[in-house]
This record gives sequence, C-alpha cells and structure tokens, in this order.
Amino acid sequence: MSQSLIYVTAGSREEAVGIGRILVESRLAACANVLAPMTSIYWWEGAVNEGDEVPLILKTRDGLVDQVIEKVKSIHSYDCPCVVSLPITGGNPAFLDWIETETVNQD
Repeated sequence: MSQSLIYVTAGSREEAVGIGRILVESRLAACANVLAPMTSIYWWEGAVNEGDEVPLILKTRDGLVDQVIEKVKSIHSYDCPCVVSLPITGGNPAFLDWIETETVNQD
C-alpha cells in the first residue's frame, strides 16, 4: 500500500474548504488540510501575476490520485488548477494505515 499527498491551490478559503469537503466526503481523500492564505507570483497568459491563494493538502492512496486530480479539475474555478501529487515515502505506519482505511479501495 502506498499513499500520496496532493497539493492544490484555490482562489479562496471557501473554495479550498469546498474542494476538501467534497473529496473527503466521497472518500477520495482521508483528510484535507486548508492552510492560511499565501501570496503567489506566477506566469499566466504571458504576464507575471501576483495574488492571494489558499493551499490545500490532501492525503490519499496512490490508486486514487488520478481520480482526485480529475475531480479537482471538474469542480475548481481555475482554467488550469495546480494539482500535483507527491509520494509519501515514509511516516507513522499507523497514520499511513489510517489513510488506507478511510479512502475508497480502488487498487
């Protein structure tokens, strides 16, 4: 069994909470952490932009990563949302087991 963290940025706290709630309620993620607003500086449509965003970290099993990405894309307000998966290479075995228990078994 393998797990991943999925990093998402949202345009507001409300959007981040909404995405996190949908993913946890559908059992695609065991947990969603909505962090404090941050300032993002990025290229978009040929220009450097700056704005506030809210990071969201999701914990899920590797076998659900593609489903999580597709779900986030379908409900996100951005045309091209940041949704990236980072493998968990170690950690508290009991916590990693909890992620497996609390997500839908698609493996």
